[in-house]
Amino acid sequence: MNEMLEPGGNARRLLLRRALAAGIIVAIGSHKAKAAEAQIVVDNFTFSPTPLNVKVGTTVTWVNHDDIPHSIVCPTLKVKSHPMDTDESFTYTFDQAGTYDYICGLHPHMHGQVVVAA
Repeated sequence: MNEMLEPGGNARRLLLRRALAAGIIVAIGSHKAKAAEAQIVVDNFTFSPTPLNVKVGTTVTWVNHDDIPHSIVCPTLKVKSHPMDTDESFTYTFDQAGTYDYICGLHPHMHGQVVVAA
C-alpha cells in the first residue's frame, strides 16, 4: 500500500500494470461473449455450404452473390426473408438445436440445410 502512495516510478509502474491487467481481462471477456457467426453464399442458383453445421446461438447470414433476387424460407421456423438483390443479405440466429431445411422462396428447386448442435 505504501508503494502506491510514494511518488515516482514504482507507484506509476504498479498503476500501469493494474490498468493493463484490467484491460486484458475485459478484452478476453468480451471476446468470449461474442456470438458465433456463419455465412451461406447464394450463387448460381445454389446455397453453399449445405449443410451448414453450427452451434446453438450462431447467427447465420445468407449473402446473395447471384445476379437475380433470392429469398430464404424455412417452414419449420416460420422464417421468411425479403427478396435479396445482388449483394444483399439476410440473418437469423439459431437458438435451438435441430436440423432446419430451407428453400429459396422465389426458386423452390433451391434447397439448403442448417444443422444446429447444442
